[in-house]
Amino acid sequence: MNSLTYNLKQALQQIFRNKGMSVASIFAITAMMLILGLFFVLTVNVNLFTEMVKADYDQIEVFLEDSTSKAEAQEIMDQVAVHEHVEDVEYRSKKDALKIMKKRWGENSYLLDTLGENPLPNSLLITIDNLESAEDVTSYLGEFKGIEDIKYYKETVEKLTMVTDFLQIACLIIMAFLVIVSVVVVSNTIKLTVMARAKEISIMKYIGATNWFIRGPFFAEGVILGIFSSLVSAGITFAVYSKVVGAIGTQVMTILSSPLVPAGYMAGNLICIFLAMGISIGACGSIISMRRFLDT
Repeated sequence: MNSLTYNLKQALQQIFRNKGMSVASIFAITAMMLILGLFFVLTVNVNLFTEMVKADYDQIEVFLEDSTSKAEAQEIMDQVAVHEHVEDVEYRSKKDALKIMKKRWGENSYLLDTLGENPLPNSLLITIDNLESAEDVTSYLGEFKGIEDIKYYKETVEKLTMVTDFLQIACLIIMAFLVIVSVVVVSNTIKLTVMARAKEISIMKYIGATNWFIRGPFFAEGVILGIFSSLVSAGITFAVYSKVVGAIGTQVMTILSSPLVPAGYMAGNLICIFLAMGISIGACGSIISMRRFLDT
């Protein structure tokens, strides 16, 4: 306990002695984490949207010709319902389709009133066990008359998954680069303190102080810089994201039929990730800065 108190006290003194470089370190780590937070928020929301698409579009939409009667549509439904990959078949009239579109358009739904005659076709919504079965079921549907067009969303989901994977890879590459920059800045900050105390460190080694006893205050300094930067960047990211969710959350839900990830959930994850990264960056920077003076 005494050792911990000593290390923290020395670390705080070193931070205030080197105010300029300490502030530079904090800015560097904070900037890195803000960029990371941007990618994290974007990736999490794209992942959520992709999962929502997978859940909502495990369907094949079959548009019927205007000449197809309700009885003929029912006959198609009865035959399709027995297919091994089909879980449910629902008939949607053109009137119902227009109501759904008006609901999605929200305040702008009045624009649809100018259409005159309803241009939407009657359709069948076929729920399948998974999107991989879409091509098999679509092939089967090709045997029926009275069908004008068939739509399914496998390609859409695959494209969204590719975008998500690309964002994750880009985030990792940028994060790795920024982490290296932050470690170098923290290392240089602590190195100034080490150089200023070179004689003191030599004396401590001469009288038998262990490497970890000498390294302790510098290690604590790096960790403190990392923790402070983490809390600042997490606070800024949370504040900005909360404003964004409050401003456009409802519109996004209306347009994309998918909500934004709640700010509260995002805050908890951001704090954990930022703290882990901040402490790691500070610790690595301090260890690197001591390599000239101590055996590692």
